[in-house]
Amino acid sequence: MSKPNILIFMVDQLNGTLFPDGPAEWLHAPNLKKLAARSTRFKNAYTASPLCAPGRAAFMSGQLPSDTGVYDNAAEFVSSIPTYAHHLRRAGYQTCLSGKMHFVGPDQMHGFEERLTTDIYPADFGWTPDYRKPGERIDWWYHNMGSVTGSGVAEISNQMEYDDEVAYHATRKVYDYARSKDERPWCMTVSFTHPHDPYVARRKYWDLYEDCEHLLPTVPAMDYEDHDTHSKRIFDANDWRSFDISEDDIKRSRRAYFANISYLDDKIGEVMEAVEATRQETIIMFVSDHGDMLGERGLWFKMSFFEGSARVPMMICAPDMEPGLITTPVSNIDVCPTLCDLAGVDMSEVEPWTTGQSVKPMGQGVERTEPVTIEYAAEASYSPMVSLRYGKWKYNRCKLDADQLFDLDADPHELTNLAEVAEHQGTLTQLRAKSEARWDLDRFDADVRASQARRWVVYEALREGGYYPWDYQPLQKASERYMRNHMDLNNVEDDARYPRGE
Repeated sequence: MSKPNILIFMVDQLNGTLFPDGPAEWLHAPNLKKLAARSTRFKNAYTASPLCAPGRAAFMSGQLPSDTGVYDNAAEFVSSIPTYAHHLRRAGYQTCLSGKMHFVGPDQMHGFEERLTTDIYPADFGWTPDYRKPGERIDWWYHNMGSVTGSGVAEISNQMEYDDEVAYHATRKVYDYARSKDERPWCMTVSFTHPHDPYVARRKYWDLYEDCEHLLPTVPAMDYEDHDTHSKRIFDANDWRSFDISEDDIKRSRRAYFANISYLDDKIGEVMEAVEATRQETIIMFVSDHGDMLGERGLWFKMSFFEGSARVPMMICAPDMEPGLITTPVSNIDVCPTLCDLAGVDMSEVEPWTTGQSVKPMGQGVERTEPVTIEYAAEASYSPMVSLRYGKWKYNRCKLDADQLFDLDADPHELTNLAEVAEHQGTLTQLRAKSEARWDLDRFDADVRASQARRWVVYEALREGGYYPWDYQPLQKASERYMRNHMDLNNVEDDARYPRGE
């Protein structure tokens, strides 16, 4: 039996609450809505860690940051950790990446046989946080609120240029697969950087949301002192005191964010059109690395366990999974085992060390009872934070903060912490026991601090004298493209055509 082709669309910082059952009705996203109609849709999917590099390493490996060591956006993803690209490639797949994956360290492939673009973010240790210096802002790379006050319209930006290139290369690669004489199945990951801030969008997409009724958050900004302690750390890390955020700033930022979802929909549509035109049977997955608070409670970006930051969209269109909505919590850490399951690839040799589990059975009606696990140990934290999503409950724990317990059925905006409410002490005790069985926070904290200290030494050393960056340099084999004198002129045009000539 032949193995299926697999196409993975990953986007960056897409708020999962906007995908209650596929894209919200009011979003202009016809291609994603078409995909949703054919997909198993996961309403309550979560990131393994609400930050780019940790969330992506977990997504690729099926392991949490505490297992991979990818705690933050400057932590090395070591080459000895297998990813779904390794598992599938080992089983005979062509594996390809077009776009962002925020690999830190000298291994910029992690199992991909081919990489079509460079990354948009640096691959070195320069963005390492430092738990030894709580409250210190590293202004040249920490987020600040300038993304909100600077929001609006632009026809080109750093991120647009990047995602235009990602879509172009991915579309071309789909045609290459169709006309190739390589009989191996393929798995291509197409990873965009939108709708990640800055909140800047092209006019054609901006205009789609002129009369949008969702330009203000459901939960308005709170006074600083009314926030929990971690949210205060996020505000401080984002340098909120240096900015005066107006209602117009909020509306512009959210409008641009929604517009960039429509921009992405067009880009994804280009790739899917190539798949359909070349009649290649393909499993399609759509997922994000983490969400964006989008001004809810006054918070922006990610770094939080609140729903806007931690919840992500996830949809899978596969012959072995029934289209429909699943409300049981899952995680993007489940992606690696799910892809292997769908492809019939054995992961048994590493399963004792993986945390994720296949969601394929859920698309066949099988119930799942294990809690979803989330971790955070990067900027705006000074000790690791952990979370469990279990049924309707979310339980958050950190050595520095009071416990948080939310009933998401009764309180979807997480406004009432039940951890101190007498009638919920039984639930709190049960979830705390599950959390303590999973995590030793003292050891986790020590591991993070050791990693940070080592990386600061290495980074500062490597910036002295000759400097060779780890950034991926895409290979462009010009002598193998179009028409060259080592090629047979009788074959070159026909080989490049799909369908081939008579």
